[in-house]
Amino acid sequence: MKILKSVLAPVVILSALIMMESCHAKKKVVQQTPPPDTTKPAPPPPPPAPAPQPTPAPVPPPAPNYNFSNIQFEFDSSILRTDAYPSLDKAAVEMKKDPSATFIMNGYASAEGTAAHNMTLSQDRANSVKAYLVNSGVPAANISTRGYGTANPVADNSTEAGRILNRRVEMKKNN
Repeated sequence: MKILKSVLAPVVILSALIMMESCHAKKKVVQQTPPPDTTKPAPPPPPPAPAPQPTPAPVPPPAPNYNFSNIQFEFDSSILRTDAYPSLDKAAVEMKKDPSATFIMNGYASAEGTAAHNMTLSQDRANSVKAYLVNSGVPAANISTRGYGTANPVADNSTEAGRILNRRVEMKKNN
């Protein structure tokens, strides 16, 4: 046992030293890697702003079209016909384009009935057209009315077709 102690002790001590040296050597050989770079690369500079476009000149609104069609009426009536609404709506849009423009509604009648009745009927027809236009947003102060009775016929009053054409209101712009 003495031999064992004397031989074994130096072997154990020597192997412990060798192991320690080998562990030490590994630590010396292995280098620590630097920590990864957590900073992000600088973002690329933003592209230059495009040069401002020159603003186009404002387009003037289209000139109003005061070429109105006549509004026709039934015999002995000042009530607007439903087929007159599109024409009146278009006229109202055009009239509102220029708030300073003034208009006259000239009412007419066919040659049936008395002169006094036709004069009243023609004035009532002009007022019906004015009322519709005012309800559509045209200022009432911009519209005047006038009844002409059987004066200024556009067709022959001796035929039914002519009388139908004479039952009308003409819308005109005042000069």
